[in-house]
Amino acid sequence: MVLSRKSRTDDPWPASAPQGPAEDDDLERVFELAPVGLCVSRERTIRRCNAPFAAMFGYTPADLAGRSLEGLYPSRSEFEHIGAQGLAVMQQTGHYSDERIMRHRSGRLFWCHVAGRSMRLDQPFARAVWAFEDISARRPVTVDLTAREREIARQLAAGQGTKAIARALGVSPRTIDGHRARLMKKLQARSAGEMIARLVGLQ
Repeated sequence: MVLSRKSRTDDPWPASAPQGPAEDDDLERVFELAPVGLCVSRERTIRRCNAPFAAMFGYTPADLAGRSLEGLYPSRSEFEHIGAQGLAVMQQTGHYSDERIMRHRSGRLFWCHVAGRSMRLDQPFARAVWAFEDISARRPVTVDLTAREREIARQLAAGQGTKAIARALGVSPRTIDGHRARLMKKLQARSAGEMIARLVGLQ
């Protein structure tokens, strides 16, 4: 019998054969020694993370266990908006990725590449695994931006145009144009192309 996608409400991968202690130990080492930050979440609460993930934000894994991911975002509005955007995509595909600004324990902001996959297609945030990579070396946060400017910068860096950003944020294109103008001034960019280049780390 062929299962339709609609009927697959649990794990999207077939069950594998039971693993022994040796295989479990290997998986544990892979998780801990991965060259990127890994996090397992339930309803956007950290259930477990590896040392690279915790260190990226200035914590230890024990510090973050059981804490909401909201504390790693610059603001609640960014946590909520990015979550809503990611949820809509994951409900269709089961996975999501973007580049966003996150917050270190010290208050320092940094650009981060994030990719996640849900373990439940019907409830994407019920169980998910995430990979985080600090990309501040090639894309530093060099100016002080408001939460709205950070959101617009994130979408501009992803290649979104004014109308698409306006629809996503529920505002008028003129409002986005105003934010773009302020971003250009803060980034000391002489053109829209130069502004985008600076946002993505090409200048």
